[in-house]
Amino acid sequence: MLFPILQKYLARLSDATGAASSIWLDHEGKAQGRFFNCTMSSAFQPIRHLDSGEVKAYEGLARSVSAQDQGLSLWKLLDHAASDDESIELDRLCRMLHSINFFRQAENTTTDLYLNVHDRLLSAVSSNHGHAFRRILDALELPLERVVLQLPAATPQQGWLLNYVSDNYRRNGFRFAVNVNSARDGVDVLDRLRPDVFKLDARELQDREGLTALLQRCAAAGVELVFKRLETPQHLSALRELSAAAGVSLLVQGYLLDEPRSVLLQEPARRAA
Repeated sequence: MLFPILQKYLARLSDATGAASSIWLDHEGKAQGRFFNCTMSSAFQPIRHLDSGEVKAYEGLARSVSAQDQGLSLWKLLDHAASDDESIELDRLCRMLHSINFFRQAENTTTDLYLNVHDRLLSAVSSNHGHAFRRILDALELPLERVVLQLPAATPQQGWLLNYVSDNYRRNGFRFAVNVNSARDGVDVLDRLRPDVFKLDARELQDREGLTALLQRCAAAGVELVFKRLETPQHLSALRELSAAAGVSLLVQGYLLDEPRSVLLQEPARRAA
């Protein structure tokens, strides 16, 4: 048993009821939580090596378990939350749910967990980003080094804020990924923030020269690249060509390869095809 404190916490949750607790376990052992009248849980979408298909990580995604709200995007709740305090509460609830649901299944793997940071949270937290979440992971004795916090793409006006937040996450021991909209944005962020991971859109591959240069610079700096929203065989072929041209290994994520699921994959690694 790799996470005994987590197992003890889960045993206590199994005795809780949805009416009395903000977090509880359902009949399948999955952690669920409540935000206002919405019950939510976790789904995980694999992030794979492009060449081998091996699963490198999973991104945690909030999912409604209400029969009336099957298609609800829970991140939209943050857009319309009434206050910054409620935004922070929902964000932290999602991160805790995903961590519990991930690590209760991931005892025998070395895969990482990617967790989103909503753009509203960048300015809502007054100071010491990541400190409260680190305290939760430490209390459950979960491995901080396997958690990657995903920062949203920033506008030029938010550049200083992204600098501040990323520096604070690093000081709290977290690795972090940054979403960027273009190769040019990636070069700027690479120089300023030194992220551990970049996430780019697999549907936006027109700037081959810029992307090739970015990939090579990231490889030299030890920065990984994940191309998200991989949805068509054509985009998959284009990424393989880009990887070969740059001589750089890539990570990929998208519905072409995997649907988000509550249960982590138990199957052997397969090729992305």
